This record gives sequence, C-alpha cells and structure tokens, in this order.
Amino acid sequence: MIASRARSQASHRASFRMDLVGALLVGAIEFAEIWVLYSATDQIGGFTLAQIMLVFGLSDLAFSLADLVAGHCDNLPVYVRAGTLDVFFLRPQPVLAQLVTSDLSLRRIGRCLVGATSLTVGLVLNDIDWTAGTVGLLALALVSGFVIFTAQFVTAAGLQFFLVNGAEMTNAFVYGGRYAATQPTSVWPRSLLVVFGAVFPVAFAAFLPVSTLLGVPGVAGLPDWLGWCAPLAALWAVGVAALCWRWGLRHYRGAGG
Repeated sequence: MIASRARSQASHRASFRMDLVGALLVGAIEFAEIWVLYSATDQIGGFTLAQIMLVFGLSDLAFSLADLVAGHCDNLPVYVRAGTLDVFFLRPQPVLAQLVTSDLSLRRIGRCLVGATSLTVGLVLNDIDWTAGTVGLLALALVSGFVIFTAQFVTAAGLQFFLVNGAEMTNAFVYGGRYAATQPTSVWPRSLLVVFGAVFPVAFAAFLPVSTLLGVPGVAGLPDWLGWCAPLAALWAVGVAALCWRWGLRHYRGAGG
C-alpha cells in the first residue's frame, strides 16, 4: 500500500518536484533564522553557530524522519469527523498501524535533506574526537530523537479523540517541541525545561547528546553525561504515547453513522 502511494505521488513529476522544493525552502528558512540570530553574537547559551548546526541538523533530521513516518497522524480529526476511522475497526489490523500506513507524503523527504546537510556540515566544522563511542552516541541520539518525535505524533493523535477541533493545543508540543529542540536548551527558562526536558523530552533529541559529544557544558546543574540517557527519554515518550493512544481509543464511540 505504501509503495503504491509512493508511486502515485512520484508519477506527477512536476507537482512532486514543486512540493519537494517547497519543503526544502521551509527548512532552509528555518535554518536562516538561526543564522540571523548568530550573526549578531558569537555564542548563545554557550554554543557557537558551528555547534548549533549539529543541534539543528540532528533534531531536524530526527523530526523529519518521524514526520515522514507518522506525521499524517495529524489527519485523525478529519477521519473522526468524516467517519472514516470507523472503517479501521472493521479490519483485522491494529488501528494505529492502519493510521500510520494510511498516507505517505514524499515531499517530506525535502526536510530530511535539510537536516542531513546541516548535520554533515556541523560534523565537519566541529573538532570532534572520532571514536567508537562518538559514533555510537550520534547513532543513539538520532534513533532516540526519531522515537521521541514519533511518540509525540502518536500522543497528539491519542489526545485528538478528546480535542477533535483543538489541534492547535497538540501542535504546541509537537511542532513547538521540534522548534525548541533546535535551540540551545541552556537558555530555556525553568518552565520550558520542565515541559520540553521532562514531560516531552525533546531536549534529549539533540542538544544534550551534542553537549556530551563536544564536551560543552549543557544545562547548569545537570551532569555532562546526560546525553547518553536519550534512550531512557525515548522510552518515557513511548510510554506516554501508548497511554494517551489507548486512553483515546477506549474513549472513542464512533461517528454515529
């Protein structure tokens, strides 16, 4: 099913290319925003532009991959209002698996390219001591970031059973979390540290692993090795997502059709 959807989108070549270029431009503009900030100062939160490129690249690539896989969970309110979701209950597959495979937007690959480019440039510009541990930490951070952001999409979908017309509320921590993950966590106020460091742990998607990787002091009062705890943060995010999804699914009583 996914392959057929990919083929159908790629068959409209002009439209596909325009969507791809559009996604690339959005990612490039978001990076330009960071570049403008750093053009006025050498450091923000103890991180230089070269160092923050690593943070931006790692978080943006992890989010873009999660968006490619589970981003269309945002369509759940549309399915609920149209009664389409009821059809999912008639099939012998898990509802979440059907929702995840219900669509595929290849244009989101453009965002992946922006993140991968920034990550590559950041790795080249920074003086990194390449060891097996360094490679392992980078791989661990990328996989954990992907899991954290995917869990965010599923958490938002679970809450949509209660907030059918309130997508803005869940977008605040899904897309707001993506934006926060590209910024130095060390400048966050305490309230944001609680929200995006503990409840929705996007700080573990890039900033804390990069801080550990480069040996740069991260958040004041927290140990430098905290970046290695990204898998634990990912497990927490998966637990929250599973709880919200099961809670929302049990709450759902059908569209009344």
